[in-house]
Amino acid sequence: MNSPDKTNSPIDLKKPTIILSIWVFALLLLGLTFKSILEEMIGIWINVEEYSHGFFIPVISVYFLWLRRKELKFIDNFKDSLPGLIITVTGLLLLLIGTLATARVVELYSFIVTLTGVFAIAFGTQGLRVGAIPLLFLIFMVPIPAVILNNLSSKLQLISSWLGVEFIRACDIMVHLDGNVIDLGIYKLQVVDACSGLRYLFPLASLSFLCAYLFKGPFWQKVLIFLSSAPLTIFMNSFRIGVIGILVDNWGTEMAEGFLHDFEGWIIFLFCMALLFMEMWFLSRLSGKKVPFNELVLIPNEWSGSGEQKNPEIKFNKTILVLLLLLCITAITSNYIKGREEIIPARKAFLNFPLQLGPWQGRNDYLSQFYLDQLKLTDYVIINYAAPESAGSVNFYSAYYQSQRQGASIHSPKACMPGDGWKIAQFGQQSFPDITVDGNALEFNRAVIEKGDNKQLVYYWFQHHGRTITNEYLEKWYLFYDAIIMNRSDGALVRLVTSVGTTENIEAADQRLKAFIKDMMPQLPAYIPGKSVDE
Repeated sequence: MNSPDKTNSPIDLKKPTIILSIWVFALLLLGLTFKSILEEMIGIWINVEEYSHGFFIPVISVYFLWLRRKELKFIDNFKDSLPGLIITVTGLLLLLIGTLATARVVELYSFIVTLTGVFAIAFGTQGLRVGAIPLLFLIFMVPIPAVILNNLSSKLQLISSWLGVEFIRACDIMVHLDGNVIDLGIYKLQVVDACSGLRYLFPLASLSFLCAYLFKGPFWQKVLIFLSSAPLTIFMNSFRIGVIGILVDNWGTEMAEGFLHDFEGWIIFLFCMALLFMEMWFLSRLSGKKVPFNELVLIPNEWSGSGEQKNPEIKFNKTILVLLLLLCITAITSNYIKGREEIIPARKAFLNFPLQLGPWQGRNDYLSQFYLDQLKLTDYVIINYAAPESAGSVNFYSAYYQSQRQGASIHSPKACMPGDGWKIAQFGQQSFPDITVDGNALEFNRAVIEKGDNKQLVYYWFQHHGRTITNEYLEKWYLFYDAIIMNRSDGALVRLVTSVGTTENIEAADQRLKAFIKDMMPQLPAYIPGKSVDE
């Protein structure tokens, strides 16, 4: 009597085709788990010019992994795949935390962490060493957090504006710089977010990372090549702004608009690439290597291996069954969390904010549509108040966001003020024990700003669920925390501004703002909900 042949069983988990089918299913399940995240990321690549290079990043990463495929070996035991399993669990936990807080950046990065873990489950820590750089390269396809992006953009605008003006002055053209506004007399050019240089910086940073990876030189030179992308971008973007200013001065504002404006951007990016390669050529000469210019970036021959090498043997690893279970649980849990309806607290519209506050009589002001499109706020109020006994007026501005889960977020005045030409002469934090918000003393940022002979005193704070917060990054942390614990992401910015007269001391301006706060704060809770709200 013949013994049963196990290889003829309906499912032989040791057959390469079966094992590959299981891995394909695992990758499909991974894509399903992160489906909404991947769709959003692709939408950013399509709609946000700074990240349009994102389509190429995964393709390049897969290409480099494919080149080194003969260095990869499938593992077949739990012990070797344990580090990968830990990384995968970490990534899936980040996904659930990001879903709870609807923090898109956390969810996007959780995909890269999870994918790295899955790779380590298949090929172990040795395979992870081989694929480390291609996997790390995937970071360049993910948008950076909005709070960092806004601060970075505003700083790059100011630097690019200043250097651009220096280029224009070098050509004997009279020009005046007011923040990020270049005044040529007849024409005025505003260096907006699109001209900050970020649309060059992100793709050039990814390109310089790739060049540094392939550059045959010492590690310090590789680091220098990568880090040089930022100054190269700033310098060339400033040069572009300067050229536009010169062209506008001679031939009008059409030189800064339409096709010509975009074409100039492409030319500048090509120049950035050329300078990057010139830097690499110089560094190779510095190391004593006379490398031809066309061989500065070459894929190492050893990656392709010898013709006798075979593709890695496909082995069955029981850990993949644990991976499938984790992905199924995460996908179900994530969809359940997304089904939660965010709490939108009831509040009064700022349209009804009183124009009479004690002795203060107010007059409404409004933002232009351009700023509304940039800020993406839910509701706002701008009122200029004056009192008979007061030597100056107070400008009261508050922007309210009922939800910050879809990319809309509060903009910090600290990043915006320099863009309007104001220089921050003094900056610090203070508390006002006489005024409390949900039982806590009011805390605020205090800034003295100057523009020519004009001086203003500014108080501002972020108000979230009974807290007054002075730090932009701490405000984002509380937003993340409250989205998980309270299922709320509403919040507001409150800003007060008063001019300081030429004969007035700063203490008088402080007393004016504090007197106004005492009359204004009792009204504010109806418009900016605190910790306890009715759903």
